[in-house]
Amino acid sequence: MIPKNRKPTHPGEILLEEFLKPAKMTQSSLADLMDVPIQRINTIINEKRDITPETAILLSQVLKTSPEFWMNLQMTFDLYNAKLKITNKAA
Repeated sequence: MIPKNRKPTHPGEILLEEFLKPAKMTQSSLADLMDVPIQRINTIINEKRDITPETAILLSQVLKTSPEFWMNLQMTFDLYNAKLKITNKAA
């Protein structure tokens, strides 16, 4: 469900606040566990990159979640922004 009263949280913020910080895990250590460049993790956390299906799978393996969890966060964020863009065009 897309929130109506607030912008959905970007998956990168969820990654940082709900997974990395509580586990006291660095971006570098997550990147190592996922076998990806640290820039990939950093740009997701800084909301400059979206979660791709490949990244969702890798995150789910390392963080013991599901790929669908990450893809749903991304889809909700994307749908909100698309709706906002269409609404602003019509205005």
